[in-house]
Amino acid sequence: MTNPTSAPQPVTLGEAFAYWLKLGFISFGGPAGQISMMHQELVEKRRWISEHRFLHALNFCMLLPGPEAIQLAIYISWLMHGVRGAIMAGVLFFLPAFALLSLLAGIYLAFGDLPVVQGVFWGIKPAVVAVVLFAAWRIGSRALKNEVLIGIAAMAFAGIFFFKIDFPWIVLAAALLGALGGKLMPAKFKGGGGHGSSGASHQNGPALIDDDTPPPAHAKFSWGKLVFTVAACVAIWGAAMLAVQGQTDLTRMGDFFTKAAFLTIGGAYAVLPYVYQGAVEHYGWLSGPQMMDGLALGETTPGPLIMVVTWVGYLGGVAKHVVDNPVAAGLAGAAAATFFTFLPSFLFILAGGPMIEATRGELKFTAPLTAITAAVVGVILNLAVFFAWHTFWPQAGEAAPFAGSFQWPAVILAVAAFLALWKYKIDIMKVIGGAALLGLAHTFIA
Repeated sequence: MTNPTSAPQPVTLGEAFAYWLKLGFISFGGPAGQISMMHQELVEKRRWISEHRFLHALNFCMLLPGPEAIQLAIYISWLMHGVRGAIMAGVLFFLPAFALLSLLAGIYLAFGDLPVVQGVFWGIKPAVVAVVLFAAWRIGSRALKNEVLIGIAAMAFAGIFFFKIDFPWIVLAAALLGALGGKLMPAKFKGGGGHGSSGASHQNGPALIDDDTPPPAHAKFSWGKLVFTVAACVAIWGAAMLAVQGQTDLTRMGDFFTKAAFLTIGGAYAVLPYVYQGAVEHYGWLSGPQMMDGLALGETTPGPLIMVVTWVGYLGGVAKHVVDNPVAAGLAGAAAATFFTFLPSFLFILAGGPMIEATRGELKFTAPLTAITAAVVGVILNLAVFFAWHTFWPQAGEAAPFAGSFQWPAVILAVAAFLALWKYKIDIMKVIGGAALLGLAHTFIA
């Protein structure tokens, strides 16, 4: 245990490796759950980074295309250990999910439906509802420190829930409100809406990367470093495209998933229609039902939901016979889809991180980000409602929102999971593991 009155000891690369590897295996619950896990572990328990610095990084990641949770992991690890840390955290974040989804895709193609696996997923889904709702409460209790920020969160929820406004427009509106509010009501937007004050940051003692800790040398901005980083990432992308040039469908995957990576503003759900249209209707890498099965697996396996691209790539590699051996073909497709989807995330952090560190503490930059954090609370709450709807009414749809039977056991399990997280402070992984076991038992009883 660290001493709460002094900052923790510097973290070695090996210690960081162990944490990011563990996170890769337990990162259930989508971005909200993953961000909640990192906040609980890195801010509250280990105190590797302060509340204010964590939320400043999160605000930046929310603005970027791509999966914000993995980008936040890359950012924090980059701040601590430079480029090596960034690559380590990013790869370890999605590597377990890549291996698991590739394995499940192979089993899926070979053996079809597995009742045991379906039972495990039946238990995990209500726990995911609880994890996301708990994340909304945790982040909201820290970020919504005044009535203005609460109002922004409420408007964001109403906008996405009732009016179906796309997430990028909500982010833009929140940023504009923050920029205006920073000038007209600076006290309401100062210090991250109150969450960055020293009292909040030092609730459990000072952090290793604290509010006033200067950026390390590798995190300082320079135009030369920016140009070199962009050129290096473009060169890596070009080399990868040359490596798959001999196979038409792998080349198409490289091109398609690179475009998808730049369109994922607003998270995976914003880009799923694009992926569905391209993968199912245009290229024929998999069928519509196979895509939906992949989404179900993506929601209930560790890693970001956009990891469904691994599933798409695996099935596409097998369907198009990119190599003769079906397992090798599936892994080649999965690797291509995953690599080209996540490469831009490293570019965004390594190129943009130094600029974000340089603007920390300047109200004209932080006020819009503070407003975005407030809006994100509303969006996370909407996500919890979305998951709850599909979990408690699994046969429902837009045309008949309450069709089919209401799943009382799932509601009871979700409430129990939320109470375990909120009241009894039980570890998220234990809650998810327990829910999975209950789901497995439900399969044999039902």
